[in-house]
Amino acid sequence: MNQTTPPARQPFSAADPAATQRHVVFSHGQASGPWGRKISALAEIARSEGYEAHSVDYRGIDEPRERIARLAEFCKELTGDLVLVGSSLGGYVAVASASMLHARGIFLMAPALYFPQLPPLREGIVDCAAAVVHGWRDEVVPFEQSVRFAQGCRASLHVLDSDHNLHDQIRVIQHLFEYFLIALDLPAMAPE
Repeated sequence: MNQTTPPARQPFSAADPAATQRHVVFSHGQASGPWGRKISALAEIARSEGYEAHSVDYRGIDEPRERIARLAEFCKELTGDLVLVGSSLGGYVAVASASMLHARGIFLMAPALYFPQLPPLREGIVDCAAAVVHGWRDEVVPFEQSVRFAQGCRASLHVLDSDHNLHDQIRVIQHLFEYFLIALDLPAMAPE
């Protein structure tokens, strides 16, 4: 079941046809649910920046390819700007889906990207803005996976003093996510 929460506040008028539709779609990890602590906290930020916040329910779906298909099915009705946010296995789902869904950006938290049981990711799979947050003390997904990913696609990387769930750094992650969304709207700077 896909879930969408009503927006806390809507900076764009629904009656304004010039308002661009903007969506943030969250993908949770293997051991969590669609509206856990991190997703709920980041959904507030998404709404404050003019995005509709959605979270796909993957509970009971263990196969990564099935999760990717679920995300694609959910997003097919969305129009406008799309930002994907993924945590742990949801990070893998976001990365694997970003190009296919024409995402404008991906924001990843402790993404599980390079485990042998996961289908390998293609080189150059990311063709949009990307940011990664990981904990130095992550006992589930080694932070080195995020370093490898960030180096490969030149993503911004933030390694925090935290564990896999990152719950003790939610305020910091909210600020990083807010900056990420704001930066997507900044004009590109010409090279000097």
